[in-house]
Amino acid sequence: MAKLQAGNGVQWTDSQRGTVESLAEHESSSRGSDTELNGSTNTEIQADKYGFIGGAQQYQGENDDIPPEVLRQREAKWLDMLNSWDKWMAKKHKKVRLRCQKGIPPSLRGRAWLYLSGGKVKKEQNQGKFQELDQQAGDPKWLDVIEKDLHRQFPFHEMFVARGGHGQKDLFRVLKAYTLHRPEEGYCQAQAPIAAVLLMHMPAEDAFWGLVQICEKYLPGYYSAGLEAIQLDGEILFALLKRVSLVAHRHLKKYKIDPILYMTEWFMCAFSRTLPWASVLRVWDMFFCEGVKIIFRVGLVLLKCMLGSQEKLKAFQGQYETMELLRSIEPRYMQEVFLVQEVIELAVSEQDIEKEHLSQLRRWKETHGELHCKSPPRMHGAKAIMSAEPPSRQDLKQNPTIIVQVPQATDGQVEKERKTKKSKGEKKKETTDTSPPLNPYSIPGQPPIQSDDLSPGEGHHLQKDVVLQGSNQSLSSTEHDTYL
Repeated sequence: MAKLQAGNGVQWTDSQRGTVESLAEHESSSRGSDTELNGSTNTEIQADKYGFIGGAQQYQGENDDIPPEVLRQREAKWLDMLNSWDKWMAKKHKKVRLRCQKGIPPSLRGRAWLYLSGGKVKKEQNQGKFQELDQQAGDPKWLDVIEKDLHRQFPFHEMFVARGGHGQKDLFRVLKAYTLHRPEEGYCQAQAPIAAVLLMHMPAEDAFWGLVQICEKYLPGYYSAGLEAIQLDGEILFALLKRVSLVAHRHLKKYKIDPILYMTEWFMCAFSRTLPWASVLRVWDMFFCEGVKIIFRVGLVLLKCMLGSQEKLKAFQGQYETMELLRSIEPRYMQEVFLVQEVIELAVSEQDIEKEHLSQLRRWKETHGELHCKSPPRMHGAKAIMSAEPPSRQDLKQNPTIIVQVPQATDGQVEKERKTKKSKGEKKKETTDTSPPLNPYSIPGQPPIQSDDLSPGEGHHLQKDVVLQGSNQSLSSTEHDTYL
């Protein structure tokens, strides 16, 4: 079993858990100067469709976008599912899984993640909890560390580019609230990118409950002192690799490359700091639906692709060379379409993971004794979470996040409008209906064109145009907008 030692880039102690050097150095190396980040050097920078204005995760347009008509159809299907979420999860979960594998529509991704994770139910069952935590001061020990980490999270994304901007403020609120929600666990730096991804898709309160579910249901124990859970999962990954790619397994074993050296950031950040952004979102769609097996599958696919060929490994004989290879994964293996298909087809189930987990747990007890951190059992995806804590229909009810307030008319305005309508009605009776309507576009000096000179359709359209031009009513919808 790998030990966490000084110098290996992943030293985690109780006093330093918020400032892991490997994560900080990785981010700062591609961050640029503070002046560049705050946008003062170039005010004309255009963000890509995901909100990135630069950096390795900026969208390069390698994939064709989904046709608008297909996207609208998917949105309609997801809206239908969200309106009857309990029925779909109970009777048509396979269909939900397939739609997550295809990719959740961007306009509904935040809401879908909240429903899949069970964060929606947690939020409804704990009304006012986030606001209560938000108003508390927090432990200075964690606040200082969180403050130092804020600018490291996706510094090339428009939400987090400005120091003290709304994105960094919300990130601070969410992370602080979690340390108050779980004071025995506190804060771990790897939670920051997780919370940041959630904030890109949902309000702060929703992001808080999404983070709670990830830390407690999907990846329990990952962010606790000692990091025993991540070490166990590293050994599980290595054991599963023997089945997936014997060549890669032998190579890593030959050079004594412990899993903790290459998979810590992958797993703890759910690949949010590793993959291109289009791939990150697709992986997270499947992760929220199917659980941690998706994270294992992504790791196994990358290891197999990078280390699964004897021919390729000839140039990487040694621990240092192999680690450098895993730090610079070839883009073609991380590309959205390729990676998602490989992950879907890889035959690694939650049963395989749990079986190997029990085996590694026995080995851990033989070599290390009992676990110091007693984590709750891991939930393998949305269906398992929902079955463990069945929600009520009220918990699943969709609530609008943006409400358009329609100004109410006073009694005096209502009476005035009634009298105006009445006088207009009386005038209308006095006029005769025998004269044809005039052409609204008649040229000065020429007789007006009578309605008989126009086809029925033309006359109708001209009259319709006059009504629209003369209307002073707003054409905007008064319906409640939710994430669309």
